[in-house]
Amino acid sequence: MRNNDLFRTALAAFAPVVWGSTYVVTTELLPAGHPLFAGLLRSLPAGLVALALTRTLPRGSWWARAAALGVLNIGLFFPFLFIAAERLPGGVAATLGAAQPLVVALLAVGVLKESPSAWRLAWGVIGVVGVGLVVLGPAAGFDVIGVLAGLGGAATMALGVTLTKKWGRPENASPTAFAGWQLTAGGLFLVPVTFLFEGAPPAIGVAALLGYLWLGAVGGLLAYVLWFRAITTLPVTSVSMLGLLSPMVAALLGVVVLGQTLDAVQLTGFALALAAIVASQRPAPVLAKGVLQ
Repeated sequence: MRNNDLFRTALAAFAPVVWGSTYVVTTELLPAGHPLFAGLLRSLPAGLVALALTRTLPRGSWWARAAALGVLNIGLFFPFLFIAAERLPGGVAATLGAAQPLVVALLAVGVLKESPSAWRLAWGVIGVVGVGLVVLGPAAGFDVIGVLAGLGGAATMALGVTLTKKWGRPENASPTAFAGWQLTAGGLFLVPVTFLFEGAPPAIGVAALLGYLWLGAVGGLLAYVLWFRAITTLPVTSVSMLGLLSPMVAALLGVVVLGQTLDAVQLTGFALALAAIVASQRPAPVLAKGVLQ
C-alpha cells in the first residue's frame, strides 16, 4: 500500500471508530424511544453547517444524485441504526451491521462491474465471525423489528456506499460540501418522518445535549467528510471493511465505560476481525490471482 493510500485509509478509519461510540451514547445519554429524532439531529444541523461553510450547491443531475445518496446513507440508515441500537443488545446490532462489507462486495460486482473477489468475500465472512465472537453473548436477544432494522441499515448503507463510488464526487464540490449535501438531504427526509411517527421532540437535558452534539459534530459532519472522501479515492470494498472497527470500538467502550469484561473467545474474535480489516486493505496474493481475486 502506498503512503498516500495508507494515510487516506487511516483518515477513513476515524469514521467507524467514532461511530463505535453510538451504542454507548444512545443507551447512556439520549432519551429512549426517539431514534428518528436522534437521526435527525445527527444529520440536518451538521449538513446545514457544511453548506454554510462551503456555499456550494449541487448542479444538474447532482441534485437527484445527492438526494438519493442522502436518503440511503443518512435518511434511511440513521433510523435503522438507532432502532437497532434501542431494540437489540449492542452485540446483536453490531453483528448485523458487520454484514455490510459482504453486501458491498456483491454490489460491486453488479453495480460497479468489478470481478468477483473470493479473497474479499472470505475475509468479509471472517470479519463477521470475528465481530460476532466479540460482541455476541449467551444473553443476546433477537427482537424481530430490531433485527430487520439492523439488516435494513446494512443494506441501505451498502447501496449508498456503492453508488457513491460509482458516481464519484463532482469537481466543483469539496469533501465537506459533498458530505453536506448528503447530510442535509438525509436530514430533510427525516423531518416529516420523525414528526409523523414520534410526534413532539423529547425533553433534552444536559447529558442528551452533549450526546447529540457528539453524534452530530464529530460522528456526523467530521466523520462523514472523511468517509465519503475515502470512498471516492480508495477501493470501495476495502473502505467498507473498515466499518468492522465500529462494533470493536463499541465493545472496548463497554469495557472502559460500562465495566464489562472480555474473555478469551472475545479476544480471539478481536484478532480475527483485525486480521480481516488488515487483509482486506491489500490485493489478493499474486499466486492466488485468478482463484481468490
